[in-house]
Amino acid sequence: MIESQRHSYHLVDPSPWPISGSLGALATTVGGVMYMHSFQGGATLLSLGLIFLLYTMFVWWRDVLRESTLEGHHTKVVQLGLRYGFILFIVSEVMFFFAFFWAFFHSSLAPTVEIGGIWPPKGIGVLDPWEIPFLNTLILLSSGAAVTWAHHAILAGKEKRAVYALVATVLLALVFTGFQGMEYYQAPFTISDSIYGSTFFLATGFMVFM
Repeated sequence: MIESQRHSYHLVDPSPWPISGSLGALATTVGGVMYMHSFQGGATLLSLGLIFLLYTMFVWWRDVLRESTLEGHHTKVVQLGLRYGFILFIVSEVMFFFAFFWAFFHSSLAPTVEIGGIWPPKGIGVLDPWEIPFLNTLILLSSGAAVTWAHHAILAGKEKRAVYALVATVLLALVFTGFQGMEYYQAPFTISDSIYGSTFFLATGFMVFM
């Protein structure tokens, strides 16, 4: 006889998705490095890693939805834990980007002798902030408004509006990523060009993928 569960917590069943996600991330990272250094097979490995990651995301989220809806494992206690976990994730993101902004502003307000004592460093051609950066900022804020619209539509039980809002969010994210890629292509500096290049590409690159 199987003993009934005596608590409100959900004990997750063994899953292959953490391992497959790790392998996909490894293939994506190695493939990306190989591709950027013009190694043969780098693009193929990068593409396979990305496909594997997307597949893992799909099936993992599918299992989470099944656990919450069909199996009813997401009790009030589990939902509270998920909320706390997401809040901690947001806090970690804030601290993560704060470090990059700190590096940028520290270097710009007090440039050291290693970069010539001037900002931007000598030989760095800066981007016009009123062109693609300003446009991407507006797109990013619009996507935030769209996902907030979707959240409120879900709470109100308006399924069609929620779908429209989520589609708008995804489309804005794709446009944002496209403009960011265009900006990278047109940038007159690279990630290896002093503290300016490294902070720019790290901060904007992580913003795209986060």
